[in-house]
Amino acid sequence: MEHVIICHLGRTAYEPAWALQKQLQARLIADKRSTAPVGLPHVMLLVEHPPVYTLGKSGDVAHLLASEATLKARGATFHRIDRGGDITYHGPGQLVGYPLLDIDRFFTDIHRYLRTLEEVIIQTCADYDVQGRRVEGRTGVWVGPDAHGPERKICAFGIRCSRWVTMHGFAFNLNTRLADFDAIVPCGITDRGVTSLAQELGHPIDEAAVRTRVHHHFASQFNAEVTPLAENDAQDFIEHVLHTPDTDLLPSAP
Repeated sequence: MEHVIICHLGRTAYEPAWALQKQLQARLIADKRSTAPVGLPHVMLLVEHPPVYTLGKSGDVAHLLASEATLKARGATFHRIDRGGDITYHGPGQLVGYPLLDIDRFFTDIHRYLRTLEEVIIQTCADYDVQGRRVEGRTGVWVGPDAHGPERKICAFGIRCSRWVTMHGFAFNLNTRLADFDAIVPCGITDRGVTSLAQELGHPIDEAAVRTRVHHHFASQFNAEVTPLAENDAQDFIEHVLHTPDTDLLPSAP
């Protein structure tokens, strides 16, 4: 059974989180290519970003409907990044997950990886009696159409993979301010809307409780052992992984 360290980093600006992903991905790849790999544990970063819009490498900048000056006036930033997918929004009240997994140790199938991540969110929604589902040809988790309205996205996905080591991940709307999506065509899809768990339930939700459910379903869907770490312990673990010589690293838990 593989071991995944879940690092809760709290409110984190986008660029430092992106840089950290690249560092951790490079560390996992280096260990994998080593003649004497130590078997570093996989990592998943869980964060909440200040308002930020990100455009994937295959995205269309025309799907950003506001100028960068307007975004700055609203306290938001914009970044062109190296994941797949189009444009999306991250902000307060959203759970963003960045799995840094060597999926060669799980299964070498990117489509299966995405479907498995989607299932984590679908099962988490089900815990709140919200029916999340997949839509043929559209990555993500969707709700509806139903009595509350037409089809709407509750969780967006975009990943990058190098030597079967993943980065980027998912953005799950919990208590997210949905009006902030008005500045973009979310994921480049013009005929669908967005929603949040709070919107579907009609009241704010306990985000810590949702994170715990995500831990559970991630472990179940990936058949993995997970160790959640709070902010200080998570930072210590990351420093340990990034700066400790291979010969001194532990193969499993920190």
